Amino acid sequence: MAHTLHVDVVSAEESIFSGEATFVALPGEAGELGIYPRHTPLISRIKPGSVRITKADGGEEFVFVAGGILEVQPNVVTVLSDTAIRGKDLDEEKANTARHAAEEALKNAKSEIDMARATSELAILAAQIAALRKYRDKR
Repeated sequence: MAHTLHVDVVSAEESIFSGEATFVALPGEAGELGIYPRHTPLISRIKPGSVRITKADGGEEFVFVAGGILEVQPNVVTVLSDTAIRGKDLDEEKANTARHAAEEALKNAKSEIDMARATSELAILAAQIAALRKYRDKR
């Protein structure tokens, strides 16, 4: 049997995915990361975007993360994110509504902190919408 690695994707609220995989791809801070079994140990921040998991049974799992931390051990990958949403649970209408609200907040920002908060929210929502479209196109 081919080598596998155990993958856990965890949000602040719940475990989003836990299972065996043959490959994981996700947006690292310095660029796209691809992880196979027996990868060199690594800890990295991750940017908002999609975690794509090729499961041991050949299926695919897709999870949107709003940034977070990645830990890689030779046979274990752990993704910790405040916000993680299964691909099948992404809602484009909800994301677009939130994006419009963040754009309004940016226009009406009264301080640098308000502006930074709205800009950060916009970046996360833009990544979520892009991830949703990628997920939808793959199905």
